[in-house]
Amino acid sequence: MKNITKIKLENFKRFRSFSVPLYEDLNVIVGENEAGKSSILSAVHYVLGGNRNKIESIGFEKLINTQAVKDFLASEKKYEDLPKLCVELYLNEQNNIDLNGKNNSDDVECDGLKMECIPNDDLGKEIKEILEQDEASFPFEYYMVRFSTFQGDGYSGYKKYIRHILVDNTLVSNEYSAREYVSDMYSTYVEGSEKNKHQHEYRKAKETIKDNVLKELNDRIDDYSFALKHDSKANLMTDLTLTQDGIGIESKGKGTQCFIKTEFALKKADDGSSNGIDVALIEEPENHLSHINMKKLINKIAASDDKQLIIATHSNLVSARLDLRKTILLHSSSDTPALMQDLTEETAAFFMKAPDHRILDFVLSKKTILVEGDAEFILMEAFFKNVTGGELENSDVHVLSVDGTSFKRYLEIAKLLNIKTAVIRDNDGDYQVNCVDNYVDYVGDDIKVFSDEDNNRSTFEICLYQDNSEFCDGLFAAGRRTLSVGDYMLKNKTESAFNILVNIGDEFVVPEYMKDAIGWIKD
Repeated sequence: MKNITKIKLENFKRFRSFSVPLYEDLNVIVGENEAGKSSILSAVHYVLGGNRNKIESIGFEKLINTQAVKDFLASEKKYEDLPKLCVELYLNEQNNIDLNGKNNSDDVECDGLKMECIPNDDLGKEIKEILEQDEASFPFEYYMVRFSTFQGDGYSGYKKYIRHILVDNTLVSNEYSAREYVSDMYSTYVEGSEKNKHQHEYRKAKETIKDNVLKELNDRIDDYSFALKHDSKANLMTDLTLTQDGIGIESKGKGTQCFIKTEFALKKADDGSSNGIDVALIEEPENHLSHINMKKLINKIAASDDKQLIIATHSNLVSARLDLRKTILLHSSSDTPALMQDLTEETAAFFMKAPDHRILDFVLSKKTILVEGDAEFILMEAFFKNVTGGELENSDVHVLSVDGTSFKRYLEIAKLLNIKTAVIRDNDGDYQVNCVDNYVDYVGDDIKVFSDEDNNRSTFEICLYQDNSEFCDGLFAAGRRTLSVGDYMLKNKTESAFNILVNIGDEFVVPEYMKDAIGWIKD
């Protein structure tokens, strides 16, 4: 298998300096909005494509890091200090002397490809004149793009060192993107002179239509005749489509388009040859898919073993089901990615099989409160406001309801990623064993477990009732026949919590251990 072992970015879009190793099979990139997930896929796509015209049509000003530009304009504006954009793809050994060399920022001899956007030295005089002006503007128009191998030779898109495809499901409704996808897939699978042969035969077919089908019509017209176009806007590539059961992909629903695009990109070469794709870049495979179809697609992705996959996603289900150990976590406030390869196999397997526990929300959070039931979850927002006077949604604190037996799975991740985490749980009649000894391997500066220390106050509902007996009696006593109010609350935890939430007031007493947890996580 041909694959990318490392990506390095310098002054590319939001990244000033970025480096991340890649797994040879599966890489799942997650992060909040504007963290750079799409930028990484684009960077790989541009380098493997080697298309100078594409980069120039996008515009250097849209690719070069804006802060690098601002810093330069605030400096002495020396020509030699102009920022450069660079994307490097380090490859596994390809046994190709054209790829191997030290033309890379690590100065190591290996295989790789490189894209640079740099000032055009042939226009250096003009650039210096611009920079010497009192109100100098950045000379974007005087930049050039250069594609080179680590050996140092230039290359273009015609030289496919690695066959790849970009599946951007965020643009599924865009007719242009559908045409681009079909064109990319065709170019990936077509071999040698096949493309020339196809174009030649297509042109001949158009001539046949003119000479036969349109002949009778044209014979009736003096001086003019009807024909089929042969220009760049009407050729094989513009008319080509991908069909399923005779229906073109552009005529399918959005969800079906997403499914077909991704499924086709994952297909193996039928003859086992090198005709297939080496690297598939997939942007948000979950877009427009139902829950069932997303699970089907996840299974297809997981079963793909003949190519390297780099997937950007916002989906909890995708990230968990595809193995959290292959996750690359991005934060918009940092150029340093977090990796989860040290997660234990048991915990990774747990999240593959467990119900959807919003694991992506957890790994992207900075502060999290974990509770063990719906009742605590329902009341946490009101309790947070009661204790802090502020709104939970404005606090950067996430609250997740987690089955108590799963706490350690989340804490393993919290410990790995340094997520500040407060666990709020019942003591179940033995505070020392259940809430202290049970978490001794996890508790630290960023992880705390909060529970009532009185073994007689063994559950959340008992604590609520004992701290607010008059309020609870007034709310639940009416109509009780056999159960006491306390027992009713224990038997009907979720319903009781909802009724408390509807009627809660400033006089309501939040249990002390929950106050402590909220105060600690807020600080």
